[in-house]
Amino acid sequence: MRNFAPHFANRHDKKTQAAARLRHVTSSYFNMYVIVDIQGQQFKVQQDQKLFVHRINADQGAEVEFEKVMLVDNEGAITVGSPVIEGAKVVVEILSHVKGDKVLIFKKKRRKGYQKLNGHRQQFSEVRVKEIIA
Repeated sequence: MRNFAPHFANRHDKKTQAAARLRHVTSSYFNMYVIVDIQGQQFKVQQDQKLFVHRINADQGAEVEFEKVMLVDNEGAITVGSPVIEGAKVVVEILSHVKGDKVLIFKKKRRKGYQKLNGHRQQFSEVRVKEIIA
């Protein structure tokens, strides 16, 4: 006679895993997030999120406010600006200034002896979203 216990245990585990995934998706759906324009780029940010943006001319540890908030989702209640939402802003703290990975640009014209190698490292600021005012 076969032992069916492992089969039922595995199916139970799959149901439990699926339920956990569903809880994770629904719990992350009801968090507040905004879409904000930071130096010409749009970012979807939440409270206490860390992200890298193009270098901001401010000291490390300084707080910077961005007022170009284009969309606010507050637990399912979505507000869309035209083009921005009045009175909404995002306050970020600058954690550090870093350089990105090196990008190499190689140019060559065959049979002419022309070769050129250029390199570039973009400067970024690592920021943490301290507060969302909407």
